[in-house]
Amino acid sequence: MALLDVRELTTVFPLEGGVARAVDGISFALERGKVLGLVGESGSGKSVTALSLMRLVPAPGRIVAGRVLLDGRDLLGLPEREMREVRGAGLAMIFQEPMTALNPVLTVGSQIAEAVALHRQVRSRGAWEAAVALLGEVGIPEPQARAHDYPHQLSGGMRQRVMIAMAISCAPRVLIADEPTTALDVTIQAEILDLLRALRERRGMALLLITHDLGVVAEQADEVAIMYAGRIVERAATLDIFERPLHPYTQALLHSMPSLGDRHERLEAIPGQIPDLLHLPSGCAFRDRCPLAIEACAAAVPPLEEKRPGQLAACIRA
Repeated sequence: MALLDVRELTTVFPLEGGVARAVDGISFALERGKVLGLVGESGSGKSVTALSLMRLVPAPGRIVAGRVLLDGRDLLGLPEREMREVRGAGLAMIFQEPMTALNPVLTVGSQIAEAVALHRQVRSRGAWEAAVALLGEVGIPEPQARAHDYPHQLSGGMRQRVMIAMAISCAPRVLIADEPTTALDVTIQAEILDLLRALRERRGMALLLITHDLGVVAEQADEVAIMYAGRIVERAATLDIFERPLHPYTQALLHSMPSLGDRHERLEAIPGQIPDLLHLPSGCAFRDRCPLAIEACAAAVPPLEEKRPGQLAACIRA
C-alpha cells in the first residue's frame, strides 16, 4: 500500500466570474522513501495541490471532492484538531519563499523550537537543544550561534535550510517541497537539492518535489507527474518521461529546455499561455497550444489512462 494515496482530488475557488477548478480530479500515489516530481508551468495548480494535501487552502478556495490517504487514513475527513497533529509528524511542507514563511521578529532558533515543543511536547530547554541540533543537521555552520539570528540576518540559502530544519523537526513521513530552490543561485540550488536527498535517505521520508524545472526532477525523482490547467496530463517513471514522452505538453516542455549540445540551437517556446481556469476551452485544455490538435480534441476532456505499461497520458493522440 502506498504511503500517500491521492484520489480524484478537486479544489475550487469561487470567483466573481464563476468557479475556477484549480485542482481538477488529480490522482497519484507516493511510496515510502520515493520521490515524485510534480511539474508544470506557473498557474498549472502545483502549489494549490500541495496546500490541499496540507488542508491549508486559503479562502475562498475549498476542497470539494477526493480523498487524501496517509497510511490508509483519509486526511480530508479529519477534524481540524486531529489534522493539526498530522501536520508536521505525518505531512510537512517547505514553502516556496522562506522570507515570507518565517516570522521576521523571532529568532530562527525560537521558531524551530516552537514547532518542536508543539509536536513533541518537550520542555523549552529540550526544544531549544533540538532546534540547534536540527540547524546542524541541515548544514548551517555554528548552529548554536546562528540559532540566535533573525531571518534577515541570514542568506537566502541559509533561510531555506532553516525552513527545511523546521519541516523535518517532527520526523514527517512525507515531505512536500514547493519550489525549494526558487530565487537561489545555481550553486546554492545544488546544495539544497543534495541536502534534501541526504535527509530523505537518512530519515526514510517520501518526497513530493514541486517544480517547473525538469532538470531538477531528472536528477531527483523516481516518478514524474506533469500538470496542466489543474489536471495531471502525464504520469510515468522519470526515465520514460525523458526518453519517450507521450503527451504533447510534456514533449513541448522538454523541447523548451536548453541543452549542452549546439550552442546555436534555438529553443522551442510553447505558444500561448495556460488558459484562464474560468474560460477553459472545451475538451482538452491544451488543444489551443498543441501542434497535434484535431477536431476530436474539442469533444471531451481526455481521461488519464495507461498508454504504455506504467505510463499514463491524457491525450487521444498519444
